Amino acid sequence: MAACVSAWGAGSRVPEHRSASLTGLTPFWRVVLNAVNTAQKVLHSVDRLQQRRPGLAFPVAVWKKFGDDQAGNLAALIAYYAFASIFPLLLVLVTVLDIVLGHDPTLRQKILGSAFGQFPVIGTQLKTNVHSLHETGLALVIGLVLTFLGTRGVAGAVQNACNTAWGVPYVRRPGFPMAALRSVAMIVVVGTGIIATTLLSELAGGAAASVLSVLSVLSGPAGYVGAIVVSLLLNIGLFWLGFRLATASEVRRNELFLGALLAAIVWQILQLLGSYLVSHDLSKSNSLYGVFGVVLGLMAWLYLQAEFTLYAVEAAVVKSRRLWPRTLVPPPLHDPDRRAYELYAQAQQRFPGEEIDIRIADDPTKQPADQAPARQD
Repeated sequence: MAACVSAWGAGSRVPEHRSASLTGLTPFWRVVLNAVNTAQKVLHSVDRLQQRRPGLAFPVAVWKKFGDDQAGNLAALIAYYAFASIFPLLLVLVTVLDIVLGHDPTLRQKILGSAFGQFPVIGTQLKTNVHSLHETGLALVIGLVLTFLGTRGVAGAVQNACNTAWGVPYVRRPGFPMAALRSVAMIVVVGTGIIATTLLSELAGGAAASVLSVLSVLSGPAGYVGAIVVSLLLNIGLFWLGFRLATASEVRRNELFLGALLAAIVWQILQLLGSYLVSHDLSKSNSLYGVFGVVLGLMAWLYLQAEFTLYAVEAAVVKSRRLWPRTLVPPPLHDPDRRAYELYAQAQQRFPGEEIDIRIADDPTKQPADQAPARQD
């Protein structure tokens, strides 16, 4: 099977027969056309400027790649499944801790505090509304297993988003049962890893504060900074492992590092600013929606995390695949644009026997080379 894909920036220039002469037009339409021509000239100038400056070209390319992949929709899907999975996962966590750490309530409360602490402001409200299962024996085991398996949707959404960002063809993406096993591994590893990194960062921060106090250094601020640094390093490794499980094996391990680094930094910033962001959102939504304001705040928090994480993934893709600088108002198309469009087309391969032929026209007014014009009935 063969498919032909043509790409150009249709509509990016005003046709000559429209811009060459303004005679015969009313004053209103002359003003409109002059404004359009001026705006297009400004856009082309800005486009050329960002292409010449790497400090602008790279983030612009990431932003364009994010839009090309419709990653905003992918982030919304991740946030939806995450919202549906939070309460079952917390229910499983609370029940397991009651069984395993029933004799050590201090450690149990510390772990639960770390888990609920991932949700600024609303974490306390979540903690008061999540209780352990009261069944025992086989009924408890079956309930925990079914509850856990019901949360695989968020892991599947993350796998789909990461593979889409990297342009992995559908035919080469993990299928059943590997996709299901990866989903379970992601939930177990990343879920427990978040709690573990939070605990370890607190312990490391406390140890750093103790050492600095012995050395007669200001222990308060220094210990706080030490805790943030340790947490950041641990989160980098956690995100790298999560991306490795979520992305097809054809993407090399070293290509995932930049995404893990940026995602960990953004995650750390969101944790530091999360209390303000969520409380600011709740201050408006609570007055209008009451108890549903908590739900809206949680959804906004989850979407914000998913969106910035996907931006980090897109940055790693742009760097690894050399998809910058990009043209914002084509034509002309440059090599990074061609590589991007070829990546999008190849990602649509559904089965091994399918062949995708990509031809990109330089001039939007002409057909791609060696392509017959479309029939007109």
